[in-house]
Amino acid sequence: MEPRLKTAANPDVVSAIQLLSKAAYASGVDPRVQELVHLRASQINGCSPCVFSGVTAAKKRGETDERLHNVVAWREAPFYTDAERAALALAEAATRIQDGAPGVTDEIWAAAAKHFEDEQLSAITLNIALTNFFNRINHTIREQAGKTW
Repeated sequence: MEPRLKTAANPDVVSAIQLLSKAAYASGVDPRVQELVHLRASQINGCSPCVFSGVTAAKKRGETDERLHNVVAWREAPFYTDAERAALALAEAATRIQDGAPGVTDEIWAAAAKHFEDEQLSAITLNIALTNFFNRINHTIREQAGKTW
């Protein structure tokens, strides 16, 4: 599969995305939680560039291979805190809204709200939305894993 775009992204677009990303990570949420959220949403969407970059970024923040390899099965794996599980459940529910999936239920939101303040929930939600945004762009332009734009 060949990428569809051969030129670099518009610098204004890149700047805008960087500002949104900075906001998502400036809320007091542990950056490793944000990386797990990004990775899980990207796995659901089958976005290889975002899975690749998510693993790379998480490792730079000190995440372990054991936890990264098990994000796909976080419900069954013993490696995650209750707060991480709540964030992962929120990421899954917000990402899986197609085909009649219920989306973020009151129960999922309440579980996340037990562990995160409103500003943090806003940042996690922004991170989920940005991840889904990137996933869709990468699918559209056929971006390849191992590259970043």
